[in-house]
Amino acid sequence: MWTKMAIDKLRLKKIRTMGQLGFLLGTVFLLGGCHSLNVIQNRPQPLPQDQYIQVYFNYNQAQGSNYTDPYRQINRPGDNLEQVIIDNINSAKSSIDLAVQELRLPAIAQALVARQQQGIKVRVILENIYNQPINSLAKNQEQLSDREQERYQNLFDLVDLNRDGKLSTEEIAQRDAITILKKAGIPLIDDRADRSKGSGLMHHKFMVIDHHTTLISSANYTLSDIHGDFSNPETIGNANHLLVINNPQLARVFQKEFNLMWGREDRPKFGSDKPQRKPQKITIGNSSLTVKFSPDSITYPWAITSNGLIGETLNKAEKSVNLALFVLTEQPLANILAQRHQKGIEIKALIDPSFAFRYYSEGLDLLGVALSNKCLYEPDNQPWQNPINTLGVPALAAGDKLHHKFGLIDDKIVITGSHNWSAAANHQNDEALVIIDNPTVAAHFDREFQYLYRTAKLGLPETIKNRIEQDRKNCPQSVTIKSDRLINLNTATREELDSLPGISGKLAEKIIAARQQKPFTSLEDLDRVSGIGQGKISKLQGKVSW
Repeated sequence: MWTKMAIDKLRLKKIRTMGQLGFLLGTVFLLGGCHSLNVIQNRPQPLPQDQYIQVYFNYNQAQGSNYTDPYRQINRPGDNLEQVIIDNINSAKSSIDLAVQELRLPAIAQALVARQQQGIKVRVILENIYNQPINSLAKNQEQLSDREQERYQNLFDLVDLNRDGKLSTEEIAQRDAITILKKAGIPLIDDRADRSKGSGLMHHKFMVIDHHTTLISSANYTLSDIHGDFSNPETIGNANHLLVINNPQLARVFQKEFNLMWGREDRPKFGSDKPQRKPQKITIGNSSLTVKFSPDSITYPWAITSNGLIGETLNKAEKSVNLALFVLTEQPLANILAQRHQKGIEIKALIDPSFAFRYYSEGLDLLGVALSNKCLYEPDNQPWQNPINTLGVPALAAGDKLHHKFGLIDDKIVITGSHNWSAAANHQNDEALVIIDNPTVAAHFDREFQYLYRTAKLGLPETIKNRIEQDRKNCPQSVTIKSDRLINLNTATREELDSLPGISGKLAEKIIAARQQKPFTSLEDLDRVSGIGQGKISKLQGKVSW
């Protein structure tokens, strides 16, 4: 007898074979191990775009928003963000400046090379972790974390054109984006150009073309962020969006940020080495834009930081706040949302499933609960006394993530950019925060939110409820860690180190042993401790000092 899973798998195979996934109006989701088609019987009409600010979503369900994934040859609904990027690259007449955390899409690399060969000035800035051709990654494969191993395998499969399990020189030259850029002599630097070890992330995702057009996205220029994992045909890409803004004044603002990192008369500056950049307000047609770059020193008042600007914008809400966030780990933002909630503002929130219910997620605050980490609670933890039941996780294909970083205020103000709602984004990473006051632009974000929210799983999963109950039984004297200071890697006690995310008792001992041999001078220094990879290091951003 056919099981539902078998029937759905057969249906999915038939759909792909016929190339009809996009036209059947279905999006594939993997829930509880079973496939189900989230069918929109009547796809909505496309929304009007603002004259100067166009918005694109790779999950767009509007009529006519279909394309064929150029790498996996899968027909699907959504805007082809990669093609929008390439079209804008191809339009360049004089210059292209790209700052993106990760670039792995070969067609984008090839488009950049083609423009340089036509005499266009091209410059690229990457995060140092991803400024490696696949040959270099292969040599260090055993040192990669589990997450990076998975990313490497996806890249390998993308490059391995003939599927023989080996990479030829020709395949690498055609499909490895970093090799393509370097072979063509594209000027390229990363966040170690300031002679540091790149302790924060170069997390920007923007491109400036001809000092006039600025592309700002939540997406990295990768297969998984735009189309879906090469090794997993059921994925349709992390949920992301892209803004294309035509305005020379805004382009100058982002050009200045790019030049600060690139370096002109002085050396390049990244992360906390940068001076404070105050919010800049620009009027573009019917839109009011505010741009703020991160990071801000931890010594500055929180109110004048990027997260402070997010908080200031949330405080303007008079009717509703809708959030679609990769992470929400900044306590003051949760506190501001609590104040708006108490005033009757409707709050709905979607957070990526991998972060929504971790003990340090402020999503738990909004749901009125708390999880401990070894009977220690997050700094200044404040679960809501009047919690909401409108927070949850989107129903995505297994392997896809909610990678948006947007908030929608009163259906007219959009908070977006590369900036995650976290302390690390605020104080360590190179980020852009953009706030747009324009109902036409906001309508696109509202449609995306409503689409994701319609099938979301709201409230606490049973597994989290069980963990909370275990906390009550096992942690009768749980305490909250105070946030007076960051935990210093060179002076912290074992108990303090043990309270950090991802650091077990054995790892705490290894950190103490390593610092006795040589003090830590940056967050990246932790990579010399056996058992600590980039995944654990990223979790410690904004939580430690040295």
